[in-house]
Amino acid sequence: MHKSLAALAAAILIASTLPFATAAGADVARYPLPGGSKFPIARAVVVPSGFTLIFHSGFTAEPADPKAKPGTPAYWGDTKTQTVSVFKQMQQSLKGMGLTLRDVVKMNVFLVADPGTGHMDFSGFMQGYTQFFGTPAQPNLPARSAVQVAGLAAPGALVEIELVLAQRGTARATPATTP
Repeated sequence: MHKSLAALAAAILIASTLPFATAAGADVARYPLPGGSKFPIARAVVVPSGFTLIFHSGFTAEPADPKAKPGTPAYWGDTKTQTVSVFKQMQQSLKGMGLTLRDVVKMNVFLVADPGTGHMDFSGFMQGYTQFFGTPAQPNLPARSAVQVAGLAAPGALVEIELVLAQRGTARATPATTP
């Protein structure tokens, strides 16, 4: 019996020293990639109790050149251009919800192969992504997945991004009006 109590006490002591807390007042914990990696994503993100998770639908880019033939590379722009467009739209959407990109805890990125290379342009995506994440102004890195897909709903679109965000407290029962 005493050994069981000692084991329980040891487990509680160990749990209380973990690098994240689950108390309502705790902050979101973001674990960096191992080995001192400078790659701008989190290895993991822990959202403690007291936060509401918001699942934001995916966005594709606005046309880079609306006068170009719809569905063409000229119409949409390259992967970097589309990535920047998506994040700018996300910023506007989040602003209307009282959130920012700092609140993003998980991101799913869907990339279509660039028509010129036949492969997803991960480098172009990263050039756009790093304008919004891992900067001194916005250092909060999300956990992230990036995958190549066969296509998106908008013909010719190369990038779609969906977000999971964490907001301290309880989300509003009534959504904000659309601007």
